[in-house]
Amino acid sequence: MYDYLVVGAGLFGSIFAHEANKKGKKVLVIDKRKHLAGNVYTENDDGINVHKYGAHIFHTSDKEIWDYINQFAEFNRYTNSPIAVYKDEVYNLPFNMNTFSQMWGVKTPEEARTKIEGQVKEAGITNPKNLEEQAISMVGIDIYEKLIKGYTGKQWGRPCNELPSFIIKRLPVRMVYDNNYFNDKYQGIPIGGYTQIVERMFDGIEVRLNTDFFDNREEYQNCAKKILFTGMIDEYFGYCYGELEYRSLKFEHERLECENYQGNAVVNYTEYDIPYTRIIEHKHFEFGCQGEKEGSIPHTVITKEYPSSWAKGDEPYYPVNNEKNNSLYEQYKALADKEDNVLFGGRLGMYQYFDMDKVIRAALDSVNQELG
Repeated sequence: MYDYLVVGAGLFGSIFAHEANKKGKKVLVIDKRKHLAGNVYTENDDGINVHKYGAHIFHTSDKEIWDYINQFAEFNRYTNSPIAVYKDEVYNLPFNMNTFSQMWGVKTPEEARTKIEGQVKEAGITNPKNLEEQAISMVGIDIYEKLIKGYTGKQWGRPCNELPSFIIKRLPVRMVYDNNYFNDKYQGIPIGGYTQIVERMFDGIEVRLNTDFFDNREEYQNCAKKILFTGMIDEYFGYCYGELEYRSLKFEHERLECENYQGNAVVNYTEYDIPYTRIIEHKHFEFGCQGEKEGSIPHTVITKEYPSSWAKGDEPYYPVNNEKNNSLYEQYKALADKEDNVLFGGRLGMYQYFDMDKVIRAALDSVNQELG
């Protein structure tokens, strides 16, 4: 008999298991994948740590969370500065004075504001009702058409005028020459990749991989006093109210025998007709292996990221938090709240998208509520 069965060896589950183990609880962790660390899993390819499930850049303004994660690995000072490609044009992201200068030839914040305000006025939008209108009201028509419309349509599988406005509201827009995507005080990537972090969290804890909770549900429900479930909440309840919607991703990894393929870790492709949203070149996440110097790694690894619709059996990545799905989730949450011996956590168990620092905070909050 275990005190806790943790279903899912991702970031939320690993933190909960680690903290419960520290408090003397006997924990069993299971995961249907063949590896630890969920979507933050990194795999070493002859010196390059490949983010197998998309780019993961750790960032936070919460010093407690920064100090917590730094127990398990040393972080570098990587700064997320993606590039956007539209046809034969290249732009800096996030939207800042470099972007505006590249787009319109302006040099000052006043010129950029004047240009944006003129386009917003021309569009006649006063009360944005969808993502398209919200985006135009923030950055004008040109940037929307070239850098948002196609990319976002690919990402979510539907036109921007059918998407809720809140999706775009957190997008940074800055009137300074600053390509740092995040405003957070602390930012970086663990030297040696993310997998080592979860391995250290699981020190002294029994972990079973290639193990699906639903293959032996009755056995696993009876093996522990309590369960932490980090899978899909609707699947746990047998989809009794219907399926929640998700967006999925497909990853195409390729090793290239060149030192430097694109010169940046993340390059977005914003045209709708290009099926992938971005190309990630993993060696640029870390220092000392980026090419063209003695001792550098002579090959590189790139990943093309393809958004896709989700169906049962696919990996769910992004909850579709529109009114319909949020209402359906509340029905499942009502069932979850009645469960005496089951806790739900993580992006799938709580049906919301989390940045990594928010996952850590939510997991620690769950531990404090459960174990004090």
